Amino acid sequence: MKKYLAEFIGTFTLVLVGCGTAVIAGKDVGMLGIALAFGLALTAMAYGVGPISGCHINPAVSLGVYCAGRMEIRQLLGYIVAQLIGAICASAVLLLLLQGHLTGYSVGVEGLGQNGWGFGYLGQYSQTSAMIFEFLATFLFVTVILGSTQHKEAPKQMAGLAIGLTLVAIHLAGINITGVSLNPARSLAPALFVGGKALEQLWLFLLVPSAAGIVGGLVSRYLLAETPGLEPPLTGVSAQPH
Repeated sequence: MKKYLAEFIGTFTLVLVGCGTAVIAGKDVGMLGIALAFGLALTAMAYGVGPISGCHINPAVSLGVYCAGRMEIRQLLGYIVAQLIGAICASAVLLLLLQGHLTGYSVGVEGLGQNGWGFGYLGQYSQTSAMIFEFLATFLFVTVILGSTQHKEAPKQMAGLAIGLTLVAIHLAGINITGVSLNPARSLAPALFVGGKALEQLWLFLLVPSAAGIVGGLVSRYLLAETPGLEPPLTGVSAQPH
């Protein structure tokens, strides 16, 4: 239960800080600020809960870790449930905060940092662009996570920083395309409260990152198995549940 609670806390923090920055302070901090909010939140949680659960805080990452042979199916399911609940609770708290704005707030108009694509959404990119970006970005993200936490030569105590910076870079490249998901839990939670188009487009952010996580896990399993000196992760920031 400690692992699941850690995943709940980590996912809660990522969604509240990342989506909260986008909605509350996005106009002030811009894309760089939003990207840093997501990346720094992940980095903080990597060191805060990483030694307990591995800090997946993302169902796509957990799927990748499972396909890489680093966790059992029972743990996988428990992680995903904890991540989804954490993300939903974070969006609920964010909505509560926003409703306290003295000039009023409309979740249907201003949103909760939900992902999307098409006309009227940020850079107005097509569904095809959204699918390609989300798949490639999630695949690269999972590859960085597994490589930086599993290989003998990787400086594992620096893994949290490397992973957080990767998330920052991905956001800078892709915020205008989809708002950057990479994470089914991060996409599901805001969409549940916003409804409408956010819910209609949710399928892409559930399926594509999940598929990319699976592929990333399988590819990393092959690459790392072929690499001399592979050993189980050390204690600390790790992709493997302890």
